[in-house]
Amino acid sequence: MQLWFTERHTPHVKFSIRVDRQLYSAQSEFQRIDVFDSQEFGRFLTLDGYMMLTEKDEFIYHEMMTHVPMAVHPDVKRVLVIGAGDGGVIRELTCYPTIEQIDLVEIDELVVEVCKKYLPQTACRLDDPRLHIYYEDGLRYIRRCEDLYDLIIVDSTDPFGPGEGLFTKEFYGNCFKALHEDGIMVNQHESPFYENDAAAMERAHKRIVESFPVSRVYQAHIPTYPSGHWLFGFASKKYHPVHDLRAAAWNLLGLGTRYYNTRLHVGAFALPSYVEEMLRNVE
Repeated sequence: MQLWFTERHTPHVKFSIRVDRQLYSAQSEFQRIDVFDSQEFGRFLTLDGYMMLTEKDEFIYHEMMTHVPMAVHPDVKRVLVIGAGDGGVIRELTCYPTIEQIDLVEIDELVVEVCKKYLPQTACRLDDPRLHIYYEDGLRYIRRCEDLYDLIIVDSTDPFGPGEGLFTKEFYGNCFKALHEDGIMVNQHESPFYENDAAAMERAHKRIVESFPVSRVYQAHIPTYPSGHWLFGFASKKYHPVHDLRAAAWNLLGLGTRYYNTRLHVGAFALPSYVEEMLRNVE
């Protein structure tokens, strides 16, 4: 008998991966956590039945969340990461020796512990001495912050359940307040392809545009996310993600990325016409 993991993308579309075995399953205070092993995608993590990452394609998401803002801002010292209990964004951030402090705010401690044990490829840098982990609600944490960070990365789950508060106008306004005068915020921006995902994307974009003077959207191809076409938001008080790209300086760092490069950086902000129209409608 074959075992399959299936995620419903719409009432009429499902995405399935054949599973070799289930490695872990538990209900935390906040959500159900499952880890599976598969032939095609390696180990993968799901929360409440929704795909969070796979060993095969997680590098795409985490590199695009991290290196896009790092290649624009000239002097990131303090970073706040909200969500990201799997450790992938932290792994990418720790490649930068100039970063002095990384604060990770994750609501569910069990996610971190599970990823340390079952997904060491992703959670391999959670012992970095620059990292401080706070197990609390990101919305509550950000309310206490003012003029503290150069960069905020919002690696949230989808806009329901534990991640719902991270898509509100209040949250984005608090992120603006928590950033220095030249700070950048990056967030996962959902997919524009399916109707429900697109509606969530439009709501998030509208609220970010209302909070930040610079707000742009960029994209990546992530095979295991709904439709494979995924968007990210780049919001800043000062820097434009393309005009202020420091390509030469970033390339001199010699980081060994597998997806991100500075040529792709520029192209990622060139969106399909239908996505541009959706964004214009809410701007």
